[in-house]
Amino acid sequence: MFFCAISGEPPQDPVVSQKSGHVYERRLITKYILENGTDPMTGEKLEESDLVTIQTNPKAVPPRPPSLTSIPALLQTLQNEWDALVLETFALKQQYNSTRQELSHALYQQDAATRVAARLLRERDAAREALANVKATMGLETNGGDVDMQETVEEQELPADLVNEIEELSKSLSSTRKKRKAPPHYPSAAQIGSYQVKQSVSSLHSSSAPGINSLALSRTQSSLFLTGGNDNIVQLYDRQADKVTATLKGHTKKVNVVAFREKEGERTIILSASADKTARLWDSDSGSIHTVKTHKGEVTGLAVHPTLSFFALASSDKTYSLHNFATNALIFQSVPNEFAFSTLGIHPDGALLALGTPSSTIQIYDIRSGKIGASLVPSNSNGVFTVNTLSFSENGYNLIAPSADDTVAVWDLRKQKDVHNISLGEGFKINKVVYDHSALFLGVAGSQGAAVFAHKSWDEVTRLTNDSVSDLVFTQDGSEIWGVSGRTVNIWGSGDA
Repeated sequence: MFFCAISGEPPQDPVVSQKSGHVYERRLITKYILENGTDPMTGEKLEESDLVTIQTNPKAVPPRPPSLTSIPALLQTLQNEWDALVLETFALKQQYNSTRQELSHALYQQDAATRVAARLLRERDAAREALANVKATMGLETNGGDVDMQETVEEQELPADLVNEIEELSKSLSSTRKKRKAPPHYPSAAQIGSYQVKQSVSSLHSSSAPGINSLALSRTQSSLFLTGGNDNIVQLYDRQADKVTATLKGHTKKVNVVAFREKEGERTIILSASADKTARLWDSDSGSIHTVKTHKGEVTGLAVHPTLSFFALASSDKTYSLHNFATNALIFQSVPNEFAFSTLGIHPDGALLALGTPSSTIQIYDIRSGKIGASLVPSNSNGVFTVNTLSFSENGYNLIAPSADDTVAVWDLRKQKDVHNISLGEGFKINKVVYDHSALFLGVAGSQGAAVFAHKSWDEVTRLTNDSVSDLVFTQDGSEIWGVSGRTVNIWGSGDA
């Protein structure tokens, strides 16, 4: 018994294709040839003359169809419609299978391209680092970054007196830090593990553009804190008075980072960096003091140097800059890097600057020379991601930063190697990593909550919340942990709310 290759049913008038050898119902294959001119199974060109009738015995001659008003005529009409439906279904199956094959091929190509790109980036950075080490061994200067051929970028140097100030501070801080131990009453892991929300400050910033991106705590006045939001505004809040004491307006796009500059004998300065390509210095009473317009791209990072005499900015225009507090003048701007900068952090000693990039790498610069000292590439990264946050430990030996969207790498700066990775779970998107001031604990905040981990053992000490957290800060004595969710600032501690 034969079966039609199109309908899958025994044919009434079977024919075989000389091109492919498949058996068809004559009426179905004839219609298919008239519409497509090819063999439905192989796609080869096919004509009716290529069909050979299969002789069957006995062979019944179908009667002449009666008029359309009779039941046999209706059956014949339905048969014709059924034939058309079978042909259409067959064609759709072919198109579906072809589309699935094309999609599968495209997905494999995309995955392979992503893996190749990530591998090439790692190999390139490793080659650059090796070249820099060779040049350093030979006594040659290394170029700190790639420069566009169309741009003329002049190498800059820091003033000698500022370099001396940085070096003296670095030596002083380094020597005292080695002897420093955590205060006797600093919270233990068990105490931090028992932290609960003791206070919440809600309804901050505008409801029309909700969301706080950055949080900063005052070191000299424990009741004051800063927030920068998606509504382009910086707010100064007095926790003790339970009110906003200053609303600082001037930015035209979201505020990415806020910070305090508190120096004994001088007024407190508030700093903010924005997506509008500017940074601003504010006085809480008089408002804006100065607007920094150095960069041509979004200002993504801001940090005050331990000397308290200048601050650093990072930008998506692939440069970073240093600015003087006393004169508001630009001290230094780096030559353009190959990649944009996405975050910034200053080493506790004040001699090094760490900058995150969208290429999965961290660039470590020597602030005094403006040269790249190291390029940190995660060892376990399977794809390209943005290093959007980083934090130095207070002892200066370690750095934490994302090594994937859902993983935190702990770097040993002495070995320039990631010595441990903390996985936050599939779907977790890291927004902030931060060390506490004792270097005993580290905090991670992201799309699925905030958690505290113990340094060295890497055990999770506590899961503060499962809600999305955009920023996380430890107080200096470790008695409280502050976090931002939406328009609310939450404060965790051991005391009652």
